[in-house]
Amino acid sequence: MEQRIGIERMEEAINLFGSFDENIRLLETDFAVGIVNRGGEIVISGEPEDVVLAQKAVEALLMLTGKGETISEQHVRYVIGLVRSGQAERISELTQDVICITSKGRPVKPKTIGQKQYVDAILRQSVTIGVGPAGTGKTYLAVAAAVAAFRDKQVNRIILTRPAVEAGERLGFLPGDLQSKVDPYLRPLYDALFDMLGAETYQKYLERGNIEVAPLAYMRGRTLDDSFIILDEAQNTSREQMKMFLTRMGFGSKVVITGDVTQIDLPGDKPSGLKEAIKVLQDVEGVAVCELTQQDVVRHVMVQRIIEAYAKYEESKKGGGHVGEKSPHSGDRRVGGHRISR
Repeated sequence: MEQRIGIERMEEAINLFGSFDENIRLLETDFAVGIVNRGGEIVISGEPEDVVLAQKAVEALLMLTGKGETISEQHVRYVIGLVRSGQAERISELTQDVICITSKGRPVKPKTIGQKQYVDAILRQSVTIGVGPAGTGKTYLAVAAAVAAFRDKQVNRIILTRPAVEAGERLGFLPGDLQSKVDPYLRPLYDALFDMLGAETYQKYLERGNIEVAPLAYMRGRTLDDSFIILDEAQNTSREQMKMFLTRMGFGSKVVITGDVTQIDLPGDKPSGLKEAIKVLQDVEGVAVCELTQQDVVRHVMVQRIIEAYAKYEESKKGGGHVGEKSPHSGDRRVGGHRISR
């Protein structure tokens, strides 16, 4: 079978094929088809079922090209996943909405449908809980939204915090004063802020008190008005810490809580405050719970494969899961593999 797709501009074909045709080779390998650019048309040949799937993937990638996206390996793999799961039409949900411009002029925007739902929730809700594996952009997108709100004067402070939980090394054994002891825990937050603002601007706002990066313990006893507050690595909060943090919220403030419930560094007998918060708050008005999955991983493809391998290993250890066991998210509405609760 052969299928033809018309292309209006040669630039679209160049973008679609990628450097040294690497994007097309990925599609050809995955769908077992042949794809060539012939006389202003993309020609797909192979078995009928394979051609239909490949056509959907090519059309989805051309839609992204039409929106100004530079097609990368990541885009191709993501589109292949959507096509394989029967969700190719959902690629239209990815718009050109830019959350923030970095200090180097690079636009920050959602790269997957799950990320878009997460960002939309942050913009609409007072409290957003984003859970998911490493590499899904939970922290980075939250910081981008915080910087955008600060530049728009929607808030006058950005507060970033993490619980200083010892993952294999103890704070007391680290050299230096208290600040230098907790800095390693806060480094990912510094990195995201540096990327958005640049080192000089970040330092200026830090000195003025417009930006605060501190361990969670520093939040106790405060009321945080007109602030965009991000709690990162929230899976390592205790129940008491999570309740303390949530009740710090003041007027004109927005809260984003991020975490990965598969990477809890708390002692085995200590329940995670994040897990409990998801159960307690999922039906509270003004709160959104967004679950990102391995499909939303935007780092190197190996990160996605590693996460998938660990998930399979954990599942096999449980013997396929206990019959009748309910997940903390059971009963939630799922949209295209992404759970959104309000």
